[in-house]
Amino acid sequence: MKRFRNIALIVLVIVFVTVVTLGIVYKINMSPVDSSDHTPIEVVIPEKTSVKEIGKILKEKDLIRSSTFFDIYVKLFGVNDMKATTYTLYKDMSFKEIIEALEKGNDYNPDQISISFNEGFNMRQIATKIEKATVNKYEDVINLSNDEAFLDEIIKKYWFIDESIKNDKTYYKLEGYLFPDTYYFANKNVTVKEIFIKMLDKMDKVLSKYKDDITNKNLKVRDVLIMASILEKEGKTRDFKDIAAVFYNRIKKGMLFQSCATAIYGIKKEFNEIENRVITNEIMQNDNPYNTYLVSGLPAGAIGNPGETSIEAAINPSASEYLYFLSDNQGKTYFFKTYQEHQQKQNELMKAGKWN
Repeated sequence: MKRFRNIALIVLVIVFVTVVTLGIVYKINMSPVDSSDHTPIEVVIPEKTSVKEIGKILKEKDLIRSSTFFDIYVKLFGVNDMKATTYTLYKDMSFKEIIEALEKGNDYNPDQISISFNEGFNMRQIATKIEKATVNKYEDVINLSNDEAFLDEIIKKYWFIDESIKNDKTYYKLEGYLFPDTYYFANKNVTVKEIFIKMLDKMDKVLSKYKDDITNKNLKVRDVLIMASILEKEGKTRDFKDIAAVFYNRIKKGMLFQSCATAIYGIKKEFNEIENRVITNEIMQNDNPYNTYLVSGLPAGAIGNPGETSIEAAINPSASEYLYFLSDNQGKTYFFKTYQEHQQKQNELMKAGKWN
């Protein structure tokens, strides 16, 4: 009987110690990381971020002590409505205050703004978006995209950027490197540099997924981004890999790309600004470093900022022998091995009123 009492006493002690330990752990994690530090810290929670990822973000910002505790707490207390937005948080906030801020979302930061950049947007379109959403001017964006001091800074910071970004023939040095997405900022006073850094950080994250492929295939990141930017303009997502194959096959055979998208970019126009949306002989013969009716291989630089699907297609094109393609008015793309096949389909579509 005494033996059972001893066992019961040991179990009781273990339970007591466990409860006390858990209580201490709970109290420590619920308290502010630094009650004397009220320095504002910007925290961005992107759309569709998981609970674990939110915990990691807060831990990296040193706003909580443990991402594991965060994960357990959120699940245990049923916190399931944390908003994706940009927050201004402080180390002197308690764990509960941070949770409440995440649940309030935009109500917690009413000055928060978001800027959405579509896949394929070029620097001029990006500058226009930034000017409309922030206190910055169009020229501020264009100027920073070509600022040598800033270029030197990001060359040191990012593995995918090198001296080739300074190509004198390009209109905008950063074209192609800014990942298109929706970004959140604390308010409209955000600087162009802060916006660019966020876009570059996202590009870093995306390209890092394909770093091994890029290395193993002996590809240059700059060439990948240029190719991907052309794919964004020349086809639909479902056709990117086949179109990439066409362009790569043309390079191998020493053929010109003859991409209308590059010719239009070369004259600093958008497709919808071209009269009747018809590519004239004058446009095709315009002497500029982007016009692939005259320039062999890839143009001098990217013609827009590509999304992940086009980037992946530029790295892993389909295995085909196609050398030509065209799209009808409904957006369907056709591929051909010979110019004769291409012309035959084009004439067929023209007669059916399906190609301009």
